[in-house]
Amino acid sequence: MKINHSILLASITILFFRCHTVSYEEPNISLENYKIVSGFDLKVVASEPFIEAPVSIDFDNQGRIWVVEMKGYMQNLKDSGSQLPNGTISILEDLDKDGIIDHSKIFLDSLVLPRAIAHVYDGLLYAEPPFLYFVGIENDKPVNKIIVDSNYSDGGNVEHQPNGLMMNIDNWIYSAKSNFRYQRVKGTWVKEATSYRGQWGISRDNMGRLYYNNNSVQLIGDFVLPNTTIRNPYFKPSHSINKVLTENQRVYPLHATSVNRGYVPGVLDKDSLLVNVTSACGPLIYRGNQFSENYLQNAFVCVPEANLIKRNILTFEADQIIANQAYDNREFIASTDEGFRPVNLFNGPDGAMYIVDMHRGIIQDKAFLSPYLHKQLATKKLDTIIGMGRILKVTDTSKKLNEILNLDQLNETELVSLLKSPNAWLRDKSQQILIQRNAISATPAIRELSLNTKEPIGQLHALYTLKGLDALSFDILEKIAELGQPNILAHTLILFEDHASVEKSEIMARLFSNLLLKNDPVIDLYLCMTLGTWSKFSKFMFYPMLVRLSQAYIEKGIYQEAILSGLSGAEDSFHNYLQKSDNSRSIEPLRSLVNVSLENIKHDRKNSIYITTSVSTDPRTAGYQIYSKLCATCHGMNGGGIEGVAPPLINSEFVNESSEKLALIILHGLQGPIHVGGKLYEFNGTMPGLANNHEYTDEDIADIISYVQNAFVDHGKSISKARIKELREVKPKSGSLFTEQELLKIN
Repeated sequence: MKINHSILLASITILFFRCHTVSYEEPNISLENYKIVSGFDLKVVASEPFIEAPVSIDFDNQGRIWVVEMKGYMQNLKDSGSQLPNGTISILEDLDKDGIIDHSKIFLDSLVLPRAIAHVYDGLLYAEPPFLYFVGIENDKPVNKIIVDSNYSDGGNVEHQPNGLMMNIDNWIYSAKSNFRYQRVKGTWVKEATSYRGQWGISRDNMGRLYYNNNSVQLIGDFVLPNTTIRNPYFKPSHSINKVLTENQRVYPLHATSVNRGYVPGVLDKDSLLVNVTSACGPLIYRGNQFSENYLQNAFVCVPEANLIKRNILTFEADQIIANQAYDNREFIASTDEGFRPVNLFNGPDGAMYIVDMHRGIIQDKAFLSPYLHKQLATKKLDTIIGMGRILKVTDTSKKLNEILNLDQLNETELVSLLKSPNAWLRDKSQQILIQRNAISATPAIRELSLNTKEPIGQLHALYTLKGLDALSFDILEKIAELGQPNILAHTLILFEDHASVEKSEIMARLFSNLLLKNDPVIDLYLCMTLGTWSKFSKFMFYPMLVRLSQAYIEKGIYQEAILSGLSGAEDSFHNYLQKSDNSRSIEPLRSLVNVSLENIKHDRKNSIYITTSVSTDPRTAGYQIYSKLCATCHGMNGGGIEGVAPPLINSEFVNESSEKLALIILHGLQGPIHVGGKLYEFNGTMPGLANNHEYTDEDIADIISYVQNAFVDHGKSISKARIKELREVKPKSGSLFTEQELLKIN
């Protein structure tokens, strides 16, 4: 047969282009039941089928969105499939450049409940419990995966494990729900203790202070730079970190809300509207330049249980930060769409604010799911909202978006210029790229920026870029100390410590003396932190300065604690100095703190962050794990019991009315028949007790009770491990198993 090569070539060409045709089909998602404050626009930039169950995002150097998809989380009311390896990290692309995602590709798959990512060190850091991994990127493919920390999120509940992975201005990577921070130095990963922060989501302000929250508090934060008041391992500060910033937790949803403890008086109002936050998460300090100036460094908070996002205005003072709600009786964004589940917020490369909407009906983990909420979810069919996910973008309608730059294509001069950009995303990324490139040739320009007092934000980024390049000299810090604003000096004083030595002591004593003359409360606070470090080289030069500061701020606990932090290891020496001077009683608060630290040293009582290595598993989660393995076979995962095998636990008197009777049943077993809810259950089998099973401790029994009373009744009563231990000796008179009659006779 003769082949017509022209026709064949044409057919192959058509087939080739058909296989490689680019499709730009984009879902049309209506937001008509979403309300946003006047002057702003809300737009869906990514949705299903391109993403599912997103919980976090990050932007790469090209400005593309990378998304963490926790697909296994609570796919149904039974929580079946939560451990399936169906999680992914995907790259989202807008190929037709219209601002809407039209393609996605998987970077990593087969993950179990992944939770966080960060583009750092020219690769990707990501968390898949219990591991923290780092992987290189070549042609959008993972290469050379390594384990950074095998114990990053070991233990805990899926809602209470470390997350966030945010690079701060100080070149350290911080997490929420964790007391560790990470950094790669000359190719080696460093893990270091830090303060324990929040639950889900973490953010920072332009100075580098950290913000976070927990379910019942909108915003919590640190009044000081990270790790500056925890340097004394034998003292835990209370005035400077983990401070509640929002006294008012009020929310204003648009519709009746289904929440876990809605039956508790005061949780809902008379119209079934949520009163205060119960699942606050994903805070963001807005640091872009697309919103008007009065929105700069405002705090935005996700409230997924009420389908809304709050706005708080921050007020910065020398030794505290205050947050006040921006509106009365309304929210920044609110919706009647019960699938709208904002769980994280991010500043974007274009200056906009991005919302990660998990878009799930169920956002309460099985271990914490109350019978009340279980019924609400089932009645409303919220468990059918599955397989979805959204990323939304908030923009100011009066201003244009910034152009999204490909930072990989910029030279070092252009990157240095971006260190003073009004858009924080560009500043942060440029700092890290310069460090990653080891841009030594750019150091003259970076030094010049570090001395430019007209660009204070640029100064800060320049300082830490130089530090990351190992090019921050003592001379540069001296010049900045002469010229800098108080917030710049705060960082400078801490950075001076890298040069602490006997040789530099006299220079620093003169510098500190001049700074003390300014009587500036910000400068004085950081002098309190750093003088103890220098006093190790000359206590006679620096101890009098500490006394002077303590006297000047005698009523301010944060200053006294800052001094004690810096004195770590020198408490005994400072105590002796006070004993021999006339200042001891004039600084009584500080003297008392020093004595507390000395007592802690004597008994080896350290701040828990220095001895905690992993997240502890809370009782309900631990109890759920035991229940699902041991008890669910007979009582069912939903506690409904199995006919002829075991009675229901839901609303059972033996679960609801007496923790002690429930403990006796678990410890020593039960034989039927038994009445539950007025119905007689007769079953031939018996329930064996765990008292003689050494695999289960008193704590395990208490955990089972904690879970069962949370999951199957509305008003459970807690029981201590000590009482469980005592009840091991309260055995059935028959020497066998308890009966209903015998249990009812026990008070």
